Amino acid sequence: MEITDFEAISFDCYGTLIDWESGLAAVLGPWARSRGLALDDEALLMAYAGHEERAEAEDQGALYPDILARSMTALGRDLGAEVTAEDARRMAGSVPDWPAFGDSPAALAALGGRFKLIILSNVDRASFEGSRRRLGVSFDGVLTAQDIGSYKPSPRNFDALLAEARRLGVSEGRLLHAAQSLYHDHVPAKRAGLPTVWINRRHDRPGWGATPAPPADVTPDWEFPSMAAFAAAATG
Repeated sequence: MEITDFEAISFDCYGTLIDWESGLAAVLGPWARSRGLALDDEALLMAYAGHEERAEAEDQGALYPDILARSMTALGRDLGAEVTAEDARRMAGSVPDWPAFGDSPAALAALGGRFKLIILSNVDRASFEGSRRRLGVSFDGVLTAQDIGSYKPSPRNFDALLAEARRLGVSEGRLLHAAQSLYHDHVPAKRAGLPTVWINRRHDRPGWGATPAPPADVTPDWEFPSMAAFAAAATG
């Protein structure tokens, strides 16, 4: 299939449309400096990644603000630095403040003129509403971890996505999944039989940042360095 042949595109939100690493660093950086930790933002994000992964795996039904608070508290224990209740509260409530990538609103608006748009996100509904306002578009479907009761990379989330696509009348094989995270999205999406496009936001930086490394080799069907480049290819 050509990239223009699909009827719908499902998106991861955080890391793909919303700059979650900047959002996390805006909380972790000042906290680390106040505790005298000599770690830059990249090192903090890498140290944080495993704690969020474990928190989601251990409590699939927890709301995302609780996951954030728990992960930051675990990071503090790991680094030997105090995380106060206020620190944890600040992290838990930070999602609506996380900025959209500069190209996301215009790219989504362009794509929405041609495709149905679906969100599949490891977040809660209230937190996502703040991000939706930043993105400025109406999605045809929104699926959160709160709705599904599990976090990606659980296959349950991709079963729910396929069911949502059927509900929206998307023809079999005409759903494309777009995401930054190979770990959370591309590996399980491929296992679910979905074609994928990698929005490689970290194409100019080494390492995985706040995302765990993928547990298996995976080859997305397309790769773009930005939402703008993807939208241009998919609507051109």
